[in-house]
Amino acid sequence: MKKIEAFIRHEAFEPIRAELLDRGFPSLSILEAKGSGRQKGIVEHYRGSTLTVNVRPKLKLEVVVEDEDCQVVVEAILRHARTGEIGDGKIFVLPVEEAIRIRTGESGHEVLQLHDGAEASA
Repeated sequence: MKKIEAFIRHEAFEPIRAELLDRGFPSLSILEAKGSGRQKGIVEHYRGSTLTVNVRPKLKLEVVVEDEDCQVVVEAILRHARTGEIGDGKIFVLPVEEAIRIRTGESGHEVLQLHDGAEASA
């Protein structure tokens, strides 16, 4: 199993979510994040003062998938998050040793599957 962590611009999230849902990956987590990288801070003017904001808002998208599905998810993220500008974000792919569904105690690859009769909701 692999965990894909992507730091993306807010506007890229909905197209990514929609494509992942269409491709059968309904389970994901998002977190509000702030960070800095090669993208420079923004200079803002507020009530006559100049402020430089050095951290930019991003979304952190987390998805755990089977090894063979990793490239599909990464390509979907790249397709919708890449503008070619500094600040598009980063993707990290990490190994996952174990996954356990708390409700049932199931573990391993079964945790990544939808339950019988369960449908992904938009």
